[in-house]
Amino acid sequence: MNYLRMLFFGLLVMMLSNCSKSSGGGGGGDNVVPTKIAPTNLVITPTASTDGTGNVSFTATANNALNYNFAFGDGDTTTVASGILTYKYAASGTYTVTVIAKSASGLTLSQSVPVTVNVSLTLAWSDEFNTPGAPDTTKWGYDIGTGSNGWGNNELETYTNRTANAVVANGALNIIAKKESYNGASYTSARLLSYGKFSYEYGYMEVRAQLPGGSGPWPGIWMLGNNFFTTGWPQCGEIDVAEETGTNPNTVYGTLHYVGGNPGSTVTVQNTDTAYHLYGLEWSPTEVRILVDNVVYFSFANTGGLPFNQNFFIILNVAMGGTFGGTVDPNFTSASMLIDYVRVYH
Repeated sequence: MNYLRMLFFGLLVMMLSNCSKSSGGGGGGDNVVPTKIAPTNLVITPTASTDGTGNVSFTATANNALNYNFAFGDGDTTTVASGILTYKYAASGTYTVTVIAKSASGLTLSQSVPVTVNVSLTLAWSDEFNTPGAPDTTKWGYDIGTGSNGWGNNELETYTNRTANAVVANGALNIIAKKESYNGASYTSARLLSYGKFSYEYGYMEVRAQLPGGSGPWPGIWMLGNNFFTTGWPQCGEIDVAEETGTNPNTVYGTLHYVGGNPGSTVTVQNTDTAYHLYGLEWSPTEVRILVDNVVYFSFANTGGLPFNQNFFIILNVAMGGTFGGTVDPNFTSASMLIDYVRVYH
């Protein structure tokens, strides 16, 4: 009997010892892993204002969400805890808004919705060319001379700031290309630019113009990024709202230039050299669209990695010949681009 008691007692001690080792002491015990909780049932409700301000109210809700990250589709993002905010868009368009709900456990749930925004345009800047004489020096400066390698295009003219080449008369700006010997060149013309006086980012620009005819003149209504003088071309970006050449009359070109691309399109426009037409640019963080007479003939998706998300300045000029202008008619004497107005809306 004593032997049995001693055996039973020994087994009991061994069991208690093993239990103690398995339940703590040296950190070797089992740890309970907390359950991670993910957000569920994410719902996004956008309400766009109808007053033309571009304001959109967003409400995002989800179960188990600690905060909400909004990507508004125009390059901007923000994070809020409540899921409720109002965002102001700069330009009309349809944007894809993505919301990521995040839980306290760090798990996420995302969803995207489209939102259509209407932003009323207001006139931000214009030149109506109603004052006869030299162009308004508060709005326009000049490029002078032949530039480097004919302004990079083997152009044949030298640009001047004379009223013989740029003058406001009869309610229009006249940019006049002439055949004449001047400062070593065989042709003169003018190139006006708003650099240092006006530039803008996004909006709508409209130019009512009559383009020059004949073989040789190369008219341009175009824009360069404000950083042109520091980064150079094409890093700065270029937007050609309207170009035409005498070698291909009544064909208007709209083109973008940037590092890695030169996308564009053409449209046939009758009587460009005898009638005024509307040359327009619609520009937003998501799209660049070029128009003639209110009809879009070229559109391009704009993204944050492109140079078309900064201020650009306006350029008006008539070049002669060059890589795009082609051969000049030997009987050419002069031709003018007439501009009724330039208007920029935000």
